[in-house]
Amino acid sequence: MPHNLEARSQNSRPGIQESERKHRRLVLFVTCLLTIAVCSCQRQYATSRSAADAPPSSVPRPLPPKSSPQLKQFIDGAVEQSKVTTGYDPSYVKLDYPNGDVPSDTGVCSDVVVRAFRKAGIDLQKEVHEDMKLAWDEYPRKWGARGTDSNIDHRRVLNLTTYFDRRNKSLPISNNRADYLPGDVVAWELSDGVEHIGILTNLWSEPDKHCLVVHNIGAGARVEDVLFAWKIIGHYRYFE
Repeated sequence: MPHNLEARSQNSRPGIQESERKHRRLVLFVTCLLTIAVCSCQRQYATSRSAADAPPSSVPRPLPPKSSPQLKQFIDGAVEQSKVTTGYDPSYVKLDYPNGDVPSDTGVCSDVVVRAFRKAGIDLQKEVHEDMKLAWDEYPRKWGARGTDSNIDHRRVLNLTTYFDRRNKSLPISNNRADYLPGDVVAWELSDGVEHIGILTNLWSEPDKHCLVVHNIGAGARVEDVLFAWKIIGHYRYFE
C-alpha cells in the first residue's frame, strides 16, 4: 500500500515545526487505519506455512443425496485453498472489478469465503458491492467508511454477514454440533473483539467425529477443528 510522503527540510520556526509534527502524526494515523481496514480478522500475522502441511487426520463424508451441485463446488472450493493459500496479508489492495482477487497464495479470512463462493458461480465482490449501494444504511460503519469501495467491501467480515442476513440465509446460533452442516458459513468474535469467518467442510476429524472448518487466521487457509474455538456471532447456510 504505497504512500507518497515527501521529505521536508527542518525549519527553525516553532510554529512550522509543530505543524509538520501534526501532519506526520496524521499521516501515520491514516496509514494505520488503512492497514487494518481490509477485513475484520485484521491482525497482522507474520507466520506462514508450507503447502505440504497436512490437515488433521480426517475422513470425507458424503453430502446428502439431494444436495445441490453448488454445495459441493462451494465446499471443494474452500478445501482446495488449504493446498494453495499459505500466507496471510491484510493490506489494502486495489482489485479488478468484478472478480478481483489478491494473489491466491495469500489473503485473509474473508477471502476464503469469497473464493469458495466464486467456485460455486457467485462473485461476492460484485454482489456485496451492489447491495451496499442499494442499502448503504443497512451496513456497518465500523471502519468509518463514507461510501462503497469495491476493493474491500467484500473483504470485511461484518459486510459479508450483513449481506447473508439480507439474503435471509441466517440460521440460529447454538452449542449443538448437529445444528451445523457442511457448507455452513460461521462467523466468530475472537477474544480481542475482532471478527473472523470460515466454512464448514464435509471432512470429519478422527477420532472425534467433528466437522472441520476451512479458515485463515494467520498462517494461510487451514482445515481445523475450530467450530467452537471462539464465540459464534453468525451462522449462515447459502447452499442446500
